Amino acid sequence: MRRIKPWIIFLLLAFSSIPAFGQDMRVASKKAKAEYEESLAEARMAEEKILTDKRALQNEVARLKKTVKGLEDSIKAMNKETKQLQEKEKELSQKWAKESMNFRELTGIIRTVARDLETLLRNSHFSARLSQRLNQLSPVLKKDRFPGMDEIKQMVDLFFQEMALTGEVVFQKRIFVDRKGREKEGDILTIGSFTAAYRDSDEVGFLRYSEDRGVFFALSALPNWPVRRNLRRYMEGIDDAVSVDLSGGAALRQITHRPGLIEKCRQGGPIVWPILAIGFFALILVIERIIVLKRVHFNAERLMEKVNNLATQGKWDECQNIVNEQKGRPVSNVLMAGLASRGEDRETLESIMQEGILKELPRLERFLPTLNIMGAIAPLLGLLGTVTGMINTFHVITLYGTGDPRMMSGGISEALVTTMLGLSMAIPIMLVHTFLSRRVEHITGDMEEKAVGLVNIIQKEKGNGVN
Repeated sequence: MRRIKPWIIFLLLAFSSIPAFGQDMRVASKKAKAEYEESLAEARMAEEKILTDKRALQNEVARLKKTVKGLEDSIKAMNKETKQLQEKEKELSQKWAKESMNFRELTGIIRTVARDLETLLRNSHFSARLSQRLNQLSPVLKKDRFPGMDEIKQMVDLFFQEMALTGEVVFQKRIFVDRKGREKEGDILTIGSFTAAYRDSDEVGFLRYSEDRGVFFALSALPNWPVRRNLRRYMEGIDDAVSVDLSGGAALRQITHRPGLIEKCRQGGPIVWPILAIGFFALILVIERIIVLKRVHFNAERLMEKVNNLATQGKWDECQNIVNEQKGRPVSNVLMAGLASRGEDRETLESIMQEGILKELPRLERFLPTLNIMGAIAPLLGLLGTVTGMINTFHVITLYGTGDPRMMSGGISEALVTTMLGLSMAIPIMLVHTFLSRRVEHITGDMEEKAVGLVNIIQKEKGNGVN
């Protein structure tokens, strides 16, 4: 069987389907027309809706343009108002800066006054009775708030209250701390804000107020007896006047800081002890010399007058007896030597008398050279203490610098105290040495004068033939 070609089969199929295709084309044409009309109607409706929306949008755009224009006018007005407000803000800022400076200055002044008032109240012993006064100042001292008029008025009231209390004299029983550190009750006298004193069964003294603990403390040292007597009599109502420390306690505190002799000696260092030893031994020597010179000194004029009267009468034995009664005194010893040698010639007699005077001089001048040496050594030791004190001071400066003057006080105290003690010992020693030397010279002059007088009497009697 021969193979049928494809194109022949295609033609046969095409010719067999032509009637059915024509019928379908008519149906499709109708359907397409109906769809076209439906689509056309929908397009017209869509066009109408678009036109309606367009008009609405145009109206909305016009409205928005009008709104935009109004907003632009508002923005212009607001920009103008903003500029005016900025200028006014700048002006107000400048004014506020000026006023703020005044406020800060005023606030600073008020707080400074409040701090001064707080210090005044803390140091005032009236706060022991009126402790709530300090709490009234707490709001004013806060840095984050401006004090009001009520608080400023309260500060003024506190000032006037302190002024009024300053003029009061109060005498009452209260608790205080005595000099031994014990709390006890006693009579306390407060004279304004200046002075406070106490009286108990044992003693009378002054008080100081401790602002830290809010109590009175008795000063560690008592005032002198006249002041204590005056305080006691004033508290008893006998005296109308009383001692007052107008410095607010500064003068009274000097009583406790007033060093005594022993304290000064301790401040002077080791050089003080040799100086004090010199002063002690010098005192012993001075007392011994005064006693000795007082014993050897007597009224030589009366003795010589008696000797002259008896010698002119040739009563040598009686002269000897009178001189023996004053035995031990330098003038008597010299006269005794002259009477024992009255048979010698003038030159020999004068030599014997001079020898007697020379024998008495060591006894009279005993320890005077020692006093002279002590008077010279004492200031030199004081100068040595000054040098050692300054060495210690410079040593402290080398180690710690000059930031704290109290670190250098030890060396300076040693320098000044040793110098003071050295001069304090040397000056009276030199004065007493001079006095004793003049005393010895006076006694020596008496001996020479009486020796010459006796020689003249003996030679005169020899010339008259009396033996």
